Amino acid sequence: MTTQRRAARLVLEDGREFEGWSFGAASPRAGEVVFSTGMAGYPQSLTDPSFRGQILVLAWPLAGNYGVPLDEKARPRLDSRGLPLELESERIQVSGLVVSEACEEPSHRDSASTLGSWLEGEGVPGIAGIDTRSLIRHLREAGVMRGAILVDGELPVDLDSGDLAHPVAEVSPKELRVYESPPDREGRAAPRIALVDCGAKANILRVLLDRGATVIRLPWDHDLEGIEHDGVFLSNGPGDPKACGRTIANIRRALKDDKPTFGICLGNQLMALAAGADTYKLPYGHRGLNQPCIEVGTRRCSITSQNHGWAVREESIPRDWEPWFVNANDGSVEGIRSRRGPFRAVQFHPEGCPGPRDTEYLIDDFLADVEDARRTK
Repeated sequence: MTTQRRAARLVLEDGREFEGWSFGAASPRAGEVVFSTGMAGYPQSLTDPSFRGQILVLAWPLAGNYGVPLDEKARPRLDSRGLPLELESERIQVSGLVVSEACEEPSHRDSASTLGSWLEGEGVPGIAGIDTRSLIRHLREAGVMRGAILVDGELPVDLDSGDLAHPVAEVSPKELRVYESPPDREGRAAPRIALVDCGAKANILRVLLDRGATVIRLPWDHDLEGIEHDGVFLSNGPGDPKACGRTIANIRRALKDDKPTFGICLGNQLMALAAGADTYKLPYGHRGLNQPCIEVGTRRCSITSQNHGWAVREESIPRDWEPWFVNANDGSVEGIRSRRGPFRAVQFHPEGCPGPRDTEYLIDDFLADVEDARRTK
Protein backbone atom coordinates (compact mmCIF):
# COMPACT_ATOMS: atom_id res chain seq x y z
CA MET A 1 0.00 0.00 0.00
CA THR A 2 1.42 3.38 -0.99
CA THR A 3 1.40 6.12 1.65
CA GLN A 4 -0.13 9.36 0.42
CA ARG A 5 2.49 12.05 0.09
CA ARG A 6 2.03 15.57 1.43
CA ALA A 7 2.94 18.31 -1.02
CA ALA A 8 5.70 20.68 0.07
CA ARG A 9 7.51 23.70 -1.34
CA LEU A 10 10.94 25.25 -0.99
CA VAL A 11 10.51 29.03 -1.20
CA LEU A 12 13.56 31.26 -1.73
CA GLU A 13 13.85 34.92 -0.79
CA ASP A 14 14.16 35.95 -4.44
CA GLY A 15 10.71 34.48 -5.17
CA ARG A 16 11.77 31.21 -6.77
CA GLU A 17 9.81 28.14 -5.65
CA PHE A 18 10.52 24.44 -6.02
CA GLU A 19 7.74 21.90 -5.50
CA GLY A 20 8.13 18.44 -4.04
CA TRP A 21 6.76 16.38 -1.16
CA SER A 22 7.35 16.32 2.56
CA PHE A 23 9.37 13.71 4.43
CA GLY A 24 10.65 14.06 7.94
CA ALA A 25 8.83 16.49 10.22
CA ALA A 26 5.81 18.10 8.56
CA SER A 27 6.56 21.55 9.94
CA PRO A 28 7.71 24.78 8.27
CA ARG A 29 11.28 25.93 8.86
CA ALA A 30 13.40 28.79 7.54
CA GLY A 31 17.16 29.09 7.14
CA GLU A 32 19.98 29.94 4.76
CA VAL A 33 19.81 27.55 1.79
CA VAL A 34 23.21 26.00 0.99
CA PHE A 35 24.36 22.97 -1.00
CA SER A 36 26.92 20.22 -0.56
CA THR A 37 28.52 18.21 -3.36
CA GLY A 38 29.42 15.12 -1.30
CA MET A 39 28.46 11.71 -2.69
CA ALA A 40 28.08 10.12 0.75
CA GLY A 41 28.18 11.00 4.42
CA TYR A 42 24.71 12.51 4.95
CA PRO A 43 24.58 11.34 8.63
CA GLN A 44 27.82 13.23 9.30
CA SER A 45 26.75 16.29 7.30
CA LEU A 46 23.38 16.59 9.02
CA THR A 47 25.04 16.47 12.45
CA ASP A 48 27.93 18.81 11.57
CA PRO A 49 27.61 21.89 13.85
CA SER A 50 28.93 24.06 10.99
CA PHE A 51 25.52 23.57 9.30
CA ARG A 52 23.65 24.95 12.31
CA GLY A 53 20.53 26.84 11.20
CA GLN A 54 20.95 26.13 7.47
CA ILE A 55 18.73 24.30 4.99
CA LEU A 56 21.01 21.79 3.29
CA VAL A 57 20.61 20.75 -0.34
CA LEU A 58 22.34 17.49 -1.28
CA ALA A 59 23.73 17.41 -4.81
CA TRP A 60 23.96 13.61 -4.89
CA PRO A 61 20.57 12.47 -6.27
CA LEU A 62 19.86 9.66 -3.78
CA ALA A 63 19.84 10.15 0.00
CA GLY A 64 19.05 7.69 2.75
CA ASN A 65 20.04 4.54 0.87
CA TYR A 66 22.13 3.21 3.77
CA GLY A 67 19.83 4.48 6.52
CA VAL A 68 20.97 5.99 9.81
CA PRO A 69 23.29 4.32 12.36
CA LEU A 70 21.54 4.69 15.74
CA ASP A 71 21.14 2.53 18.84
CA GLU A 72 18.01 0.60 19.84
CA LYS A 73 16.54 3.77 21.38
CA ALA A 74 17.10 5.79 18.18
CA ARG A 75 19.98 7.71 19.76
CA PRO A 76 23.56 8.15 18.50
CA ARG A 77 25.86 5.30 19.41
CA LEU A 78 28.74 6.47 21.63
CA ASP A 79 32.28 5.18 22.04
CA SER A 80 34.03 4.62 25.37
CA ARG A 81 34.91 8.32 25.58
CA GLY A 82 31.34 9.45 25.08
CA LEU A 83 31.86 10.59 21.49
CA PRO A 84 29.36 9.72 18.72
CA LEU A 85 30.69 6.76 16.75
CA GLU A 86 29.25 7.55 13.32
CA LEU A 87 27.92 11.10 13.69
CA GLU A 88 29.63 14.46 14.21
CA SER A 89 27.42 15.53 17.13
CA GLU A 90 24.54 14.04 19.09
CA ARG A 91 21.76 15.80 17.19
CA ILE A 92 20.76 16.98 13.72
CA GLN A 93 22.07 20.51 13.27
CA VAL A 94 20.50 21.57 9.97
CA SER A 95 17.16 23.40 9.88
CA GLY A 96 15.94 21.38 6.90
CA LEU A 97 17.02 18.96 4.19
CA VAL A 98 16.38 19.11 0.43
CA VAL A 99 16.99 16.04 -1.75
CA SER A 100 16.09 14.75 -5.18
CA GLU A 101 15.09 11.30 -3.90
CA ALA A 102 14.76 9.98 -0.34
CA CYS A 103 15.18 6.21 -0.03
CA GLU A 104 12.44 4.62 2.07
CA GLU A 105 14.00 1.13 2.20
CA PRO A 106 17.65 1.50 3.25
CA SER A 107 20.07 -1.41 3.19
CA HIS A 108 22.96 -1.49 5.65
CA ARG A 109 23.82 -3.72 8.59
CA ASP A 110 24.20 -0.73 10.95
CA SER A 111 21.01 1.03 9.89
CA ALA A 112 18.43 1.47 12.65
CA SER A 113 16.23 4.11 11.02
CA THR A 114 15.24 5.59 7.70
CA LEU A 115 16.42 9.11 6.95
CA GLY A 116 12.84 10.38 7.04
CA SER A 117 12.09 8.81 10.43
CA TRP A 118 15.28 10.25 11.88
CA LEU A 119 14.38 13.74 10.66
CA GLU A 120 10.86 13.38 11.98
CA GLY A 121 12.06 12.23 15.38
CA GLU A 122 14.19 15.35 15.74
CA GLY A 123 11.57 17.74 14.38
CA VAL A 124 13.47 18.60 11.21
CA PRO A 125 11.57 18.95 7.90
CA GLY A 126 12.72 17.43 4.64
CA ILE A 127 11.55 17.90 1.09
CA ALA A 128 12.09 15.39 -1.73
CA GLY A 129 11.19 15.31 -5.41
CA ILE A 130 13.08 18.56 -6.03
CA ASP A 131 15.11 19.13 -9.18
CA THR A 132 18.25 19.69 -7.14
CA ARG A 133 20.36 20.23 -10.27
CA SER A 134 18.26 23.24 -11.20
CA LEU A 135 18.19 24.51 -7.60
CA ILE A 136 21.97 24.25 -7.15
CA ARG A 137 22.60 25.93 -10.48
CA HIS A 138 20.35 28.79 -9.34
CA LEU A 139 22.24 29.09 -6.03
CA ARG A 140 25.57 29.07 -7.88
CA GLU A 141 24.44 31.96 -10.06
CA ALA A 142 22.46 34.00 -7.52
CA GLY A 143 24.39 33.05 -4.38
CA VAL A 144 23.16 31.41 -1.21
CA MET A 145 20.03 33.01 0.21
CA ARG A 146 17.40 32.55 2.85
CA GLY A 147 14.52 30.22 2.21
CA ALA A 148 11.87 28.08 3.87
CA ILE A 149 10.39 24.60 3.57
CA LEU A 150 6.57 24.81 3.62
CA VAL A 151 4.14 21.90 3.83
CA ASP A 152 0.66 22.11 2.28
CA GLY A 153 -2.00 23.60 4.50
CA GLU A 154 0.48 25.51 6.68
CA LEU A 155 0.96 29.25 6.88
CA PRO A 156 4.14 30.76 5.38
CA VAL A 157 6.98 31.57 7.77
CA ASP A 158 9.13 34.67 8.03
CA LEU A 159 12.29 33.91 6.07
CA ASP A 160 14.29 35.89 8.62
CA SER A 161 13.07 33.58 11.40
CA GLY A 162 15.83 31.13 10.51
CA ASP A 163 18.58 33.64 11.23
CA LEU A 164 20.49 32.82 14.43
CA ALA A 165 21.81 35.58 16.66
CA HIS A 166 24.98 33.65 17.56
CA PRO A 167 25.17 30.13 16.09
CA VAL A 168 28.62 29.44 17.58
CA ALA A 169 27.29 30.04 21.09
CA GLU A 170 24.50 27.55 20.37
CA VAL A 171 26.78 24.68 19.35
CA SER A 172 29.75 25.28 21.65
CA PRO A 173 29.85 23.38 24.96
CA LYS A 174 28.80 25.34 28.03
CA GLU A 175 31.51 23.98 30.30
CA LEU A 176 35.15 22.91 30.11
CA ARG A 177 35.76 19.17 29.82
CA VAL A 178 39.01 17.21 29.88
CA TYR A 179 39.63 13.98 27.92
CA GLU A 180 42.69 12.38 29.47
CA SER A 181 45.16 10.19 27.58
CA PRO A 182 47.68 7.92 29.36
CA PRO A 183 51.46 8.53 29.38
CA ASP A 184 53.47 7.20 26.45
CA ARG A 185 55.66 4.06 26.57
CA GLU A 186 58.52 6.04 28.07
CA GLY A 187 56.30 7.36 30.84
CA ARG A 188 56.04 10.88 29.50
CA ALA A 189 52.77 12.65 30.16
CA ALA A 190 50.50 13.10 27.16
CA PRO A 191 50.67 16.48 25.38
CA ARG A 192 47.85 18.76 26.51
CA ILE A 193 45.89 20.34 23.66
CA ALA A 194 43.48 23.18 24.39
CA LEU A 195 40.63 22.72 21.90
CA VAL A 196 38.71 25.96 21.42
CA ASP A 197 35.36 24.39 20.56
CA CYS A 198 33.29 26.67 18.33
CA GLY A 199 31.24 23.69 17.15
CA ALA A 200 33.88 20.98 16.83
CA LYS A 201 33.07 17.83 14.88
CA ALA A 202 33.43 14.68 16.95
CA ASN A 203 36.15 13.35 14.69
CA ILE A 204 38.42 16.26 15.65
CA LEU A 205 38.48 15.03 19.22
CA ARG A 206 38.85 11.44 18.04
CA VAL A 207 41.94 12.04 15.88
CA LEU A 208 43.64 13.99 18.68
CA LEU A 209 42.84 11.37 21.31
CA ASP A 210 43.81 8.50 19.02
CA ARG A 211 47.23 10.13 18.65
CA GLY A 212 47.76 10.11 22.40
CA ALA A 213 46.92 13.72 23.24
CA THR A 214 44.98 14.90 26.28
CA VAL A 215 42.28 17.30 25.08
CA ILE A 216 40.98 20.20 27.17
CA ARG A 217 37.70 21.05 25.44
CA LEU A 218 36.88 24.74 25.98
CA PRO A 219 33.74 26.77 25.27
CA TRP A 220 34.12 29.21 22.37
CA ASP A 221 34.73 32.26 24.60
CA HIS A 222 36.85 30.61 27.33
CA ASP A 223 40.10 32.40 28.15
CA LEU A 224 43.26 30.30 27.81
CA GLU A 225 44.84 32.01 30.82
CA GLY A 226 45.28 29.53 33.64
CA ILE A 227 44.72 26.52 31.37
CA GLU A 228 47.72 24.18 31.43
CA HIS A 229 48.35 23.32 27.78
CA ASP A 230 51.12 22.62 25.28
CA GLY A 231 49.27 23.60 22.10
CA VAL A 232 46.05 25.20 20.87
CA PHE A 233 43.59 23.75 18.36
CA LEU A 234 40.91 26.06 16.88
CA SER A 235 37.85 24.17 15.67
CA ASN A 236 35.28 24.55 12.95
CA GLY A 237 31.91 26.18 13.58
CA PRO A 238 28.98 28.02 11.97
CA GLY A 239 28.36 31.60 10.95
CA ASP A 240 30.27 34.85 10.54
CA PRO A 241 33.70 34.64 12.23
CA LYS A 242 33.52 38.33 13.17
CA ALA A 243 30.70 37.47 15.58
CA CYS A 244 33.29 35.69 17.76
CA GLY A 245 34.99 38.81 19.10
CA ARG A 246 35.90 37.26 22.46
CA THR A 247 37.44 34.23 20.75
CA ILE A 248 39.50 36.46 18.45
CA ALA A 249 40.79 38.44 21.44
CA ASN A 250 41.74 35.22 23.25
CA ILE A 251 43.57 33.92 20.17
CA ARG A 252 45.42 37.21 19.76
CA ARG A 253 46.76 36.87 23.30
CA ALA A 254 47.59 33.19 22.75
CA LEU A 255 49.67 33.97 19.65
CA LYS A 256 52.00 36.01 21.86
CA ASP A 257 52.68 32.88 23.92
CA ASP A 258 54.43 31.10 21.02
CA LYS A 259 52.76 27.76 21.74
CA PRO A 260 51.97 25.77 18.57
CA THR A 261 48.52 26.69 17.31
CA PHE A 262 46.54 25.01 14.55
CA GLY A 263 43.11 25.93 13.20
CA ILE A 264 40.64 24.41 10.78
CA CYS A 265 37.63 25.88 8.97
CA LEU A 266 36.23 28.65 11.21
CA GLY A 267 39.47 28.34 13.18
CA ASN A 268 41.36 29.46 10.07
CA GLN A 269 39.23 32.59 9.81
CA LEU A 270 39.51 33.33 13.53
CA MET A 271 43.30 33.01 13.43
CA ALA A 272 43.42 35.33 10.43
CA LEU A 273 41.28 37.94 12.18
CA ALA A 274 43.43 37.66 15.32
CA ALA A 275 46.53 38.24 13.16
CA GLY A 276 45.00 41.38 11.63
CA ALA A 277 43.56 40.07 8.36
CA ASP A 278 39.99 40.41 7.10
CA THR A 279 37.30 37.90 6.07
CA TYR A 280 34.44 38.01 3.57
CA LYS A 281 31.43 35.92 2.63
CA LEU A 282 31.75 33.64 -0.39
CA PRO A 283 28.97 33.70 -3.01
CA TYR A 284 27.90 30.12 -2.27
CA GLY A 285 30.64 28.66 -0.10
CA HIS A 286 32.64 25.45 -0.32
CA ARG A 287 30.74 22.44 0.97
CA GLY A 288 31.54 18.89 -0.07
CA LEU A 289 34.13 16.13 -0.11
CA ASN A 290 35.89 17.03 -3.33
CA GLN A 291 37.49 20.49 -3.11
CA PRO A 292 40.99 20.67 -4.68
CA CYS A 293 43.53 22.69 -2.68
CA ILE A 294 47.07 23.55 -3.76
CA GLU A 295 49.90 24.04 -1.26
CA VAL A 296 51.67 27.30 -2.03
CA GLY A 297 55.26 26.80 -3.14
CA THR A 298 54.96 23.06 -3.85
CA ARG A 299 52.06 22.93 -6.35
CA ARG A 300 50.95 19.75 -4.57
CA CYS A 301 47.18 19.39 -4.88
CA SER A 302 45.04 17.58 -2.28
CA ILE A 303 41.35 16.71 -2.45
CA THR A 304 39.71 18.01 0.69
CA SER A 305 36.51 17.93 2.74
CA GLN A 306 35.01 21.37 3.37
CA ASN A 307 32.04 23.15 4.88
CA HIS A 308 32.27 26.93 5.09
CA GLY A 309 30.72 30.07 3.69
CA TRP A 310 33.43 32.60 4.62
CA ALA A 311 37.06 33.04 3.57
CA VAL A 312 40.16 35.08 4.36
CA ARG A 313 40.77 38.11 2.14
CA GLU A 314 44.22 37.50 0.65
CA GLU A 315 45.25 41.14 0.23
CA SER A 316 44.55 41.76 3.92
CA ILE A 317 47.02 39.14 5.23
CA PRO A 318 49.78 40.91 7.26
CA ARG A 319 53.39 40.77 6.07
CA ASP A 320 54.48 38.40 8.82
CA TRP A 321 51.88 35.88 7.61
CA GLU A 322 51.39 34.21 4.22
CA PRO A 323 48.86 32.09 2.30
CA TRP A 324 49.53 28.39 2.82
CA PHE A 325 46.92 26.74 0.56
CA VAL A 326 44.68 28.09 -2.21
CA ASN A 327 41.54 26.66 -3.77
CA ALA A 328 42.25 25.36 -7.28
CA ASN A 329 38.73 26.28 -8.44
CA ASP A 330 38.36 29.91 -7.40
CA GLY A 331 41.78 30.89 -6.02
CA SER A 332 40.43 31.68 -2.55
CA VAL A 333 42.75 31.33 0.45
CA GLU A 334 42.53 27.84 1.97
CA GLY A 335 45.13 28.23 4.69
CA ILE A 336 47.52 30.68 6.33
CA ARG A 337 50.77 30.35 8.26
CA SER A 338 52.98 32.64 10.28
CA ARG A 339 56.49 33.54 9.16
CA ARG A 340 57.61 34.02 12.77
CA GLY A 341 56.11 31.20 14.83
CA PRO A 342 54.36 27.79 14.90
CA PHE A 343 50.95 29.17 13.93
CA ARG A 344 49.10 27.57 11.01
CA ALA A 345 45.53 27.02 9.91
CA VAL A 346 43.60 25.55 6.99
CA GLN A 347 40.12 26.19 5.67
CA PHE A 348 39.42 22.51 4.94
CA HIS A 349 39.00 19.51 7.26
CA PRO A 350 42.13 17.29 7.54
CA GLU A 351 40.10 14.97 9.79
CA GLY A 352 37.25 14.83 7.25
CA CYS A 353 34.72 12.16 8.10
CA PRO A 354 33.70 10.23 5.99
CA GLY A 355 36.61 11.72 4.06
CA PRO A 356 38.77 12.28 2.15
CA ARG A 357 41.56 12.40 4.71
CA ASP A 358 44.46 13.06 2.35
CA THR A 359 45.65 15.97 4.52
CA GLU A 360 45.40 14.27 7.93
CA TYR A 361 49.21 14.47 8.05
CA LEU A 362 48.78 18.14 8.96
CA ILE A 363 47.46 17.09 12.38
CA ASP A 364 50.54 14.90 12.81
CA ASP A 365 52.71 17.89 11.88
CA PHE A 366 50.94 20.03 14.48
CA LEU A 367 51.46 17.44 17.21
CA ALA A 368 55.11 17.15 16.15
CA ASP A 369 55.44 20.92 16.65
CA VAL A 370 53.90 20.49 20.10
CA GLU A 371 56.43 17.76 20.99
CA ASP A 372 59.32 19.91 19.75
CA ALA A 373 58.12 22.78 21.91
CA ARG A 374 57.82 20.49 24.95
CA ARG A 375 61.40 19.25 24.48
CA THR A 376 62.79 22.78 24.35
CA LYS A 377 61.04 24.03 27.48
